[in-house]
Amino acid sequence: MVEKKILPKRPLGKTGEEISILGLGGEGVLRTYDQEEEAVLLIRRALDLGITYFESARAYASSESYYGIALQERRKEIFVASKSHERTGDGALKHLEDTLKNMKTAFLDLWMIHDVRSPKDVDQIFAPKGAIKAFEAAKRNKLARFIGISGHRNPTILSRALDLFPFDVVLMPVNPAEPHYWSFLQTVLPKAMDKGMGILGMKTLSRGVCVKIFGDESIETFLRFALTQSISAAVVGCETIDQLETNVRIAQSFQPMDQLEQNVLISRVKSYARELMYYKL
Repeated sequence: MVEKKILPKRPLGKTGEEISILGLGGEGVLRTYDQEEEAVLLIRRALDLGITYFESARAYASSESYYGIALQERRKEIFVASKSHERTGDGALKHLEDTLKNMKTAFLDLWMIHDVRSPKDVDQIFAPKGAIKAFEAAKRNKLARFIGISGHRNPTILSRALDLFPFDVVLMPVNPAEPHYWSFLQTVLPKAMDKGMGILGMKTLSRGVCVKIFGDESIETFLRFALTQSISAAVVGCETIDQLETNVRIAQSFQPMDQLEQNVLISRVKSYARELMYYKL
């Protein structure tokens, strides 16, 4: 069992919100069909452990519906996010309608444009009838309190998108392999910081690849590395409650890495960087 300790919080950029430094992602057991019992138990355990940031996406199988079942009266205690991969305004608004219905909520705290990876994506999103119009309308009509964007394929593309719209939040990869190739940490992170954005870290454990290469102890090492960076929270999907509780224990006792520790870890993962950054292939 996880000890009763407070899960630290950090500001989410200039939004005025604070969220737990560990967030629950919408993948893992949540990105499934017909696993309602396991998924709902995991979400409710995350609530009990003090996680306040909960994330899903329209693309994540039954994830949004699991949240709708699990959150119920506790919705008001937390910060709920989802994402749309639609590139047109009409398509994105239909996604938002489905998301709100599935998650059984009148609004999202954060709605994000999902997985921006190519110049074509950017052109479509910011076209006259592009998705950004839906996001602006959602915020104006109080269906989404804040607007965000995510990307994990190409940091140059995500960086360009940040210059085209005043997003509140960015979701990007944060792990020690990043400095070795097409680095979001070197390209996107400084720009987001300059803009005062909320910064969320994903791929912090490289979808478990770190464990396959370096063993279970790498969970703490990789999470500590991510939380040492200038991010609001590390968002991690979980397959089991045991995984969730391990991640929470690490976050509860988090101590930042000094620069030497970070450099040693970055060097250690260099020969495995391609495997750890599978999401850029």
